[in-house]
Amino acid sequence: MRNIVILTFMVFCISTVSASFTAASASAADSSFTQSDRDRMIRLEEGLKATNQRIDDGLKATNQRIDDMGKKIDDMGKKIDDMGKKIDDVKADVNKRLDQMYTLILWGFGILFGLFFSGMVFLVGFVLWDRRTALAPAVRKTNEVEERTELLEKALKEAAVENPGLKKALKHFGLL
Repeated sequence: MRNIVILTFMVFCISTVSASFTAASASAADSSFTQSDRDRMIRLEEGLKATNQRIDDGLKATNQRIDDMGKKIDDMGKKIDDMGKKIDDVKADVNKRLDQMYTLILWGFGILFGLFFSGMVFLVGFVLWDRRTALAPAVRKTNEVEERTELLEKALKEAAVENPGLKKALKHFGLL
């Protein structure tokens, strides 16, 4: 804003000087250039030089600020790049750990399934062995009873040959 005011002032001064030169050249025949006019022109020129110097100094300061801001922006860009690298490193680490957890879970379920399957096979084997062991005495008893029944039937058939009442009873029950 200050630079605009200074620039406007300079344009005004230059236009005033140019207007006075135009008026002076138009009326040069009428008036002469006096010492006070010359002094005024010198002061105006010195003021213009001072104004130009202030504008140049302001522009240099502004350029310096812009350069400083550029450096700060570059530094921020580097920091952002470093943060991006750190984020990528963390992401890779998290992915690696998730892969390890996945592998651990798969092995864990595999081992559990293997133990379960082995337990089931063991249980079925035990049940079959136990049933055979538990049924062996019953099968033995049944065989003994069948043998005794056959012997009794033979004995009754032999006795029925000599006893007609027994023969009739055995025929009635379908044993003869």
